[in-house]
Amino acid sequence: MKTGRFAVFAVVLAALLTPQSVSADPTPAQLRKLTKEAAALNNRYRGSIQSLEEIKVQAKKALDTSGHLQKRLADAQGKLAAIAQTSYMLGPIDGTQLFATQVDPYKTLGHAANMNFMAQVRAGQVAHVQKLIADSQKAKLAANDKIKKMQKEIKAIKSRRAELDRLLAKYGFQQPGGGEGLTPRMIAVRAEIMQNFPVKSVGCLRPGDPGEHGKGRACDFMMSTGGSVASGFDAANGDAISNYLIKNGQRMGVMYIIWKQRYYDIRSGGGWDPMSDRGGATANHYDHVHVSVF
Repeated sequence: MKTGRFAVFAVVLAALLTPQSVSADPTPAQLRKLTKEAAALNNRYRGSIQSLEEIKVQAKKALDTSGHLQKRLADAQGKLAAIAQTSYMLGPIDGTQLFATQVDPYKTLGHAANMNFMAQVRAGQVAHVQKLIADSQKAKLAANDKIKKMQKEIKAIKSRRAELDRLLAKYGFQQPGGGEGLTPRMIAVRAEIMQNFPVKSVGCLRPGDPGEHGKGRACDFMMSTGGSVASGFDAANGDAISNYLIKNGQRMGVMYIIWKQRYYDIRSGGGWDPMSDRGGATANHYDHVHVSVF
């Protein structure tokens, strides 16, 4: 009977230690390639395209999760293999040995205790590996889904090339100038917002920033202070500013807005789209309205 259980365990173990594959494994190289394509589109269309930035964040998180689970699975499979080897070395115990006069009963009982302990450890490790395999497969599918989503979004933006080129031609290209290092359009948008809405403070030029803040084409209108989430009147004020920018965006030359962990990008069709959690009220834009202009 015990020999039969060892045989069953050997079959289960072989299955658990066999590499699982539900589809081609997503790779960081794929994300790097798509990131380069996205960067080229950002450069062509004068700023970070928020739909691409959002999918890139999602894809990186999914790849990181998949990679982490793969490492945990490999470690757990190694431990399971070691348990199997120990179980094999101990070997099955024959109950008649407990009553044989030529066998030390204390050693036999110790051997039985070891086997019982190993069986418990083995069962727990098998369940752990089974769960890791299931989680790993789900993570691979999720990562592949994000990669495909980014490929699809890049293709969709490329298909709108003529429309986006007309949009860029409409607003023209402005260089930052003056002591503030902002473009005339950004200065005009900032003045209009400050004239019509109360804000705690405003921050625009950020030297060295690779995005629009570094190019003088973005400002952050603070609705709260100290990195706290805007609430009450301040939150309503942020909503009002965002709505004003959307309503008057074509006249003002607004490219995209970020507020309350959402973005509104005219280049990808407009409309509010959710953002992934970037960590904290400021990173998620719960304390300020970000606006970038063409």
